[in-house]
Amino acid sequence: APCAVPASVLSSAMADKPKISKKSDALVCVIGDEDTVTGFLLAGTGETDAKKNSNFLAVTPKTPLSAIEEAFKSFTTREDVAVVLITQTIAEMIRYLVDEYTGMIPAVLEIP
Repeated sequence: APCAVPASVLSSAMADKPKISKKSDALVCVIGDEDTVTGFLLAGTGETDAKKNSNFLAVTPKTPLSAIEEAFKSFTTREDVAVVLITQTIAEMIRYLVDEYTGMIPAVLEIP
């Protein structure tokens, strides 16, 4: 016989999960080299809000480390972000921040 879980248990378990206001509001943020970011932008992930805040950072050799750190901190604290994609090369540059991040949403995924 299937195990029945009481609705009260399910609702209390669901209440503890972080939420994003609407599914359509959830963004994917990208931090990476120009080629990787361009690919994701061409796939339609680019977004800029009214305050000119974007959901991507294309890192060049001239990009200061502080800008990468600031983008990572910003993306991982925004409530409208579901996933932060960061290339492994860039993640190594800010490894201490990536390793220190323990949140579930947004999920931080390193890509090759």
